[in-house]
Amino acid sequence: MPIFTSNDAQINYQTFGDATKPALVFSNSLGTKFSMWQPQIDFFQKDYFVVCYDTRGHGGSTAPQGPYQLDQLGQDVIHLLDHLNIQKAAFCGISMGGLTGQWLAINHPERFNHVIVANTAAKIGQEQAWLERAALVRAQGLAPIASTAASRWFTEPFIQSNAAIVAELSNDLGAGSPEGYASCCEALAKADLREQIKSVSVPVLIVAGQQDPVTTVADAQAMQHSIVNSQLFEINASHISSVEQAEAFNQAVQIFLAA
Repeated sequence: MPIFTSNDAQINYQTFGDATKPALVFSNSLGTKFSMWQPQIDFFQKDYFVVCYDTRGHGGSTAPQGPYQLDQLGQDVIHLLDHLNIQKAAFCGISMGGLTGQWLAINHPERFNHVIVANTAAKIGQEQAWLERAALVRAQGLAPIASTAASRWFTEPFIQSNAAIVAELSNDLGAGSPEGYASCCEALAKADLREQIKSVSVPVLIVAGQQDPVTTVADAQAMQHSIVNSQLFEINASHISSVEQAEAFNQAVQIFLAA
């Protein structure tokens, strides 16, 4: 796997498809790694130069001592584009990756032609809850979080009928870096883009899971209300909609990118 250095972190990434085609970057959710995007890699690499990476603290990327800040997560993406000599790309992030996408649209609009933010919010959850989760993970590791993750990520019917997929993602979470996970929780604790997203001019697709208990349809509607050039797509899924409803997710993104 290729690795590059972004400030204090070594970032693990992989590219798929033809580098002369339009670039499309995917950013993972908290506690996952870029393999979560396999249904999207398979679908989009025919028409796009697909770039996937592990957010700092996750997967094959290093986990420097935190806390992290959202601007570090965003700068890692800019450094990745620079490393690959990509001047302009489309970006698709889910949950934590969706918050990264909002930061990029606010701070580096010149680098992106489309931004897709899925199962996310301009402010996710409450600061104290994130700080408590970070403290728990540093004290007890990721096993307690991993054992309950599936119920936050997926609907019960999906869990029952896709045991192998659910187990793989849960196992990846449990095998991750406690420091990296906790440090990203601390970034999420402080991240609040509710005012800043009003300045976004890049076209934005907001994907909301109708069954998502973490980032709700109401969160997505609030974002759509604030971002002038945005559209909302609701999907019958819980928090990791790109896995639970991969076909509908891919079609919505494909239509948006082609518009």
